[in-house]
Amino acid sequence: MVDKAVVINGLYVSFGSSLALKGIDLEVGRGERVMVLGPNGAGKTTLLRTLACLIRPYKGEASVEGLSVTRHSNQVRACVGLVGHQPLLYNQLTVEENLSFYGRLYLVAGLKDRIREVLDMVGMEYKRRDMVGTLSYGQQRRIAIARAILHKPSLLLLDEPDSGLDAEGYRVLKDIVTEEGRAVMLTTHNVERNIPLVHRSVTLVSGRLVEDRTSGAYGYTALHGIPHTLDATVS
Repeated sequence: MVDKAVVINGLYVSFGSSLALKGIDLEVGRGERVMVLGPNGAGKTTLLRTLACLIRPYKGEASVEGLSVTRHSNQVRACVGLVGHQPLLYNQLTVEENLSFYGRLYLVAGLKDRIREVLDMVGMEYKRRDMVGTLSYGQQRRIAIARAILHKPSLLLLDEPDSGLDAEGYRVLKDIVTEEGRAVMLTTHNVERNIPLVHRSVTLVSGRLVEDRTSGAYGYTALHGIPHTLDATVS
């Protein structure tokens, strides 16, 4: 068993002639929780989507649980749970039907029981027969979180996961993020709210990793010779 959930070496991602990630080097340990910071357009979402095998790198390598995102994408997807900006649920299906469809794709064992379990975890079991299109945005976000953990991934990727969540929804998110044994990478602009959830934070600026620090430390380790402060890199 590998001791790193994520290993990234010299990762470049391009969109046409524009480079979104420029030589990223990063490691995330098994069970480690890392917050990814940076201004809009820094490459935070691109980084998560690359690890989820939704974007193919231009150059360099990234692996999840020792599996290459380019050569072993199907196996990597089985290790990863992703919550993006949008819930991406089927409005015309019930909550239970949405999760059942996803669970069948991932061959989740004991699917009915697992669906009940994850819905209970996010406080939405009572909505299991409701059409997703009738739910509020915050409720849909909870269902998206339930879907992301349905297949028990070892790496959870969360892109602005607290967006649209009320206090109870955030408590649910906190419990799931801090569950022992699972590595987590999350992006956020709400640093004060989320920094207690993580062990470490890294900062991207213009596609480059410029800072890496342990949560609660008094200062940052500046990379590439570019010193930044937290306030300066978060918008």
